Amino acid sequence: MRPFPTIVDAGGNYFQNDAFMSGHHHHHSANYGRAFAIGITLNVGFVLVEVFYGLQADSLALLSDAGHNLSDVLGLLIAWGGFYLGRLRPNQKHTYGLGRATILAALFNALILLVAIGGIAWEAIARFSHPVPFQGGIVMWVAGIGVVINGITAWLFMAGNKDDLNLRGAFLHMTADALVSLGVVIAGAVFLLTGWTWLDPAISLAIAVVILLGTWGLLRQSLHLSLDGVPDSIDLNAVRNYLAAQPGVIEVHDLHVWAMSTSEVALTAHLVTNGEQLKDDFLSRVANELHDEYGIEHATIQIESGNITCALSTHA
Repeated sequence: MRPFPTIVDAGGNYFQNDAFMSGHHHHHSANYGRAFAIGITLNVGFVLVEVFYGLQADSLALLSDAGHNLSDVLGLLIAWGGFYLGRLRPNQKHTYGLGRATILAALFNALILLVAIGGIAWEAIARFSHPVPFQGGIVMWVAGIGVVINGITAWLFMAGNKDDLNLRGAFLHMTADALVSLGVVIAGAVFLLTGWTWLDPAISLAIAVVILLGTWGLLRQSLHLSLDGVPDSIDLNAVRNYLAAQPGVIEVHDLHVWAMSTSEVALTAHLVTNGEQLKDDFLSRVANELHDEYGIEHATIQIESGNITCALSTHA
């Protein structure tokens, strides 16, 4: 079986369906390169602000948060790199292109987020034993700037995070930072009114739990896709039943569906016919319906009229 929109007849002859190919190599047109550039620039600027005021106020909290935000810049760079590589054209070395880089970027971002969550929880638990008073209103003001910066950056990826796991990683990173900064503002305001030093670590732990809930889904999905799992958006039985219900098809076997990237799904399948010759218009219609109904953008269909066994068959 070939990993392209290629049809194979029962005699083993390969030919390409031009209608199939022209209509179904759809790539998401939205270019988030500008969003990544803006987000990284804003966050690098914010890190510099935190370092400056952290030194001015002698605030270890601000300096530590600057280091944390620097890790988020790394996360954005990883996501941007995956996005860029995923848009490169296929070549002789990588016949599918480098779309898998977006899945790996999402996985790396999930791991970075888990490390950040661990750091937040560790610091919060330590502060329960050794409460640290706030360093004054300056910490609240800088945290407020962080809410705005990270909120704007998260907004840049809000639309894409619903359909693209890599963009979701970037979105979660920025949302997590906005929540942490908001927690600092709230804890600071309440501390100035009450003097409760335990509030800061308590809010930090609550935020860490919220981030963990979002990150766990990102980690699970990115790991699943990196192992060629069927994307959550695809009902494999529904796809099988659709193909089996086509006129002239009496059996479907060797059906495989996997993610080529965080935004593109591929399919291969063998269709056994009752001897009827399936024409290009049949293949074109199936390709269109696979795309429109199931979001499958790259498909390889092998047409058989006899008992042909694939060497890699798992009888899926």
